[in-house]
Amino acid sequence: MSEETKKTSEEQEAEKEIPVTDGDQEEENLTPEGEDLPEEENNTPGQEAASEDKKEEKSKTSFFGKKKKDKSEQKVEELTDRLKRTMAEFDNFRKRTEKEKSSMYIIGAKEIVEKILPVVDNFERGLAQAQEGDAFADGMKMIYKQLTTTLDELGVKPIEAVGKEFNPDFHNAVMHVEDEEVGENIVVEEFQKGYTYKDFVVRHSMVKVAN
Repeated sequence: MSEETKKTSEEQEAEKEIPVTDGDQEEENLTPEGEDLPEEENNTPGQEAASEDKKEEKSKTSFFGKKKKDKSEQKVEELTDRLKRTMAEFDNFRKRTEKEKSSMYIIGAKEIVEKILPVVDNFERGLAQAQEGDAFADGMKMIYKQLTTTLDELGVKPIEAVGKEFNPDFHNAVMHVEDEEVGENIVVEEFQKGYTYKDFVVRHSMVKVAN
């Protein structure tokens, strides 16, 4: 092979190795080596807002899966609880005050009844000695009846004693007697009548009890 022929074949191979490219295309596709092209953001404004809402909701949720309460909700619950406590305390105070007022009223009324009872006792003693048909005695009986009726309307009741079983809550035994016919622990005689005021004992009955 001659030198000219050899030279011609080498030139043809060199031309094959050189790639033919468009100049504009080279400029667009050329990027620094090792760098990635930025990805296009496909999120729309609506999707971004939804994502923000999810993040905010997630931040309000604890690791137990329960939604955290914001400050306003916590404040409302705190004030509600405080109001309930205050109302309960006020209701208890009202009930306690009413009970104390009622107790004070009963105590005051009992003191007045205690001072009236000796007057009733004197009426009963005087009437027991009065003679039948005496006009003065009849007048005393009418006054006594009016007094006892008024006391009864106010809630003052006499305590039943004779023939009843002895009860230390209502009776005060000052004497004991042996009597098999009556029975054991039975009141056989009353020396002084006892009274109650609205189920409270004002004065115990003084009685004689059979053993």
